[in-house]
Amino acid sequence: MLKGYIASLVNPRFVPTGLKTAIIVGTLLFVINHGYAIAQREMTRDRWLAVMLTYLMPYLVNVHGQYSSSQRQQNG
Repeated sequence: MLKGYIASLVNPRFVPTGLKTAIIVGTLLFVINHGYAIAQREMTRDRWLAVMLTYLMPYLVNVHGQYSSSQRQQNG
């Protein structure tokens, strides 16, 4: 199952929706979590690492949902 999920991260069927979700949700979370630091010019290397994770996590979660749903449809 893990192997299939990892492969699904670059599956052309799942990537477009995952990217859209990452951009929308990631941007909202970025503004909420780091907007003040950006405005105050207080972004550190650690904050930029957190920003990358802020965009990565919605992508991973979205693709997982798509992958799980496709697996259920195939098996059920």
